Amino acid sequence: MNFFERPYAEMSGENAFAGNPIDRQAEHRSETSIAEALRAPAARIHLLAEDRPLIRFGSAPEATFTEREAEALGLARESLILLGFTPEGPRLAGNVAERETWPEPVKAVDLRSLAVQALLPAEELGALAQARSMLAWHQSHAFCARCGSKSEMRGGGARRECPACGAPHFPRVDPVVIMLAIDAAADACLLGRQPRFAPGVYSALAGFMEPGETMEAAVRREIQEEAGIDIGRVRYHSSQPWPFVSSLMIGCHAEALSSAVTPDESELEDCRWFSREEVGTMLAGTHPDGLAVPPRMAIANRLISEWAKGGS
Repeated sequence: MNFFERPYAEMSGENAFAGNPIDRQAEHRSETSIAEALRAPAARIHLLAEDRPLIRFGSAPEATFTEREAEALGLARESLILLGFTPEGPRLAGNVAERETWPEPVKAVDLRSLAVQALLPAEELGALAQARSMLAWHQSHAFCARCGSKSEMRGGGARRECPACGAPHFPRVDPVVIMLAIDAAADACLLGRQPRFAPGVYSALAGFMEPGETMEAAVRREIQEEAGIDIGRVRYHSSQPWPFVSSLMIGCHAEALSSAVTPDESELEDCRWFSREEVGTMLAGTHPDGLAVPPRMAIANRLISEWAKGGS
């Protein structure tokens, strides 16, 4: 059997903010790409007020607007970027100024809420994640990191360039490992909570990868630093685009070789082992102390639930 004909399920496709259908075509763009895209009758624009997408609530929620509709809602044209192309037509994104009220039936909705409540199809959430990350990158990289001069957008937003020193700047993605440490002998997993978490919520540990580090090494280092647990084998599970602001969550399960927990109190409010039975009640919302795990839209939920419901 051909290697690629073997049974395989792409786990990442089931995560929130995955499934973005936009063909970016970044390498084929010119400085007229935005104007050309807007001339297409089917061109549509995602609008964000600060970090909240505008949604039109009708018979079904819609997250895109025509150019005329976008201008009526206050589109800042200098912020407009080309995300790419879908089978329906070009897809762009731009900023609008925040305001207290919007003309009905338009509302500004937090991106997390859209994902938690599944108000939009998966592909729309993925496109909004791209829009939110790209617009935030342009806002935070308005000046050249080499010489400090004001940089300029190029390629319809695919990159920026410094007119003073010529340095090119490309959008960045920050890789983050998020991992569930498992003690197979005790049939337990390691969960922690940070002070910023909602009351009673425990999650898998996570941390940014560092330069020169493999994914597996980052998993071992982060768990050792945050909980004092030694890790053996590391198994990749899936990844999730995380547009807060622009991270890639790399989900893993990790084999615990030790069990004595020494929490990093500067990072964690609490960290301990949870039995499979206890995690089951947290997932079901029936924990006697009201403890819970992150919502289903978070990759942490999948890492936890797939262990709790199945393998060791």
